[in-house]
Amino acid sequence: MSPFKPTTVEVRLPSRMGFEKVAMSTASAVATLMGFHQDRIEDLKTAVSEACINAIEHGNRLNEDCSVNVVLSAGADELEVKVIDSGKGMQHMPPKPDIDRKIHGDEEPRGMGVFLIQALVDEAEWVKGTNGNCSYVRLVIRLRKDD
Repeated sequence: MSPFKPTTVEVRLPSRMGFEKVAMSTASAVATLMGFHQDRIEDLKTAVSEACINAIEHGNRLNEDCSVNVVLSAGADELEVKVIDSGKGMQHMPPKPDIDRKIHGDEEPRGMGVFLIQALVDEAEWVKGTNGNCSYVRLVIRLRKDD
């Protein structure tokens, strides 16, 4: 069990591509303070980045008047990250990608974000907001005893 004191960190990002890197860096710093192993931190950074890109692109529809809020809740042995958009969120979950079809050009190269997120964290949940606003993705990554 980590001696890390539970805490919450919040970051508000403009809905503009490139700012997902701010959330990535923040998540990395919090996970480092919690004692996560570097390979788990890299998984977290990728998942947070993908979630922010989805919020900017699909949730906020690239509307720069909207923002993306990232809330990191660090517990004793897990880090929860909520990436909250100001829009309607993803309207439907994309189908599971077929890697072979993507490699051979038979399937659009995009559409890997949700698949990556699910593969890299311990829990991933997409929640639609009420009245069509403020949907979010909730990610949980656990500090493993062998970290």
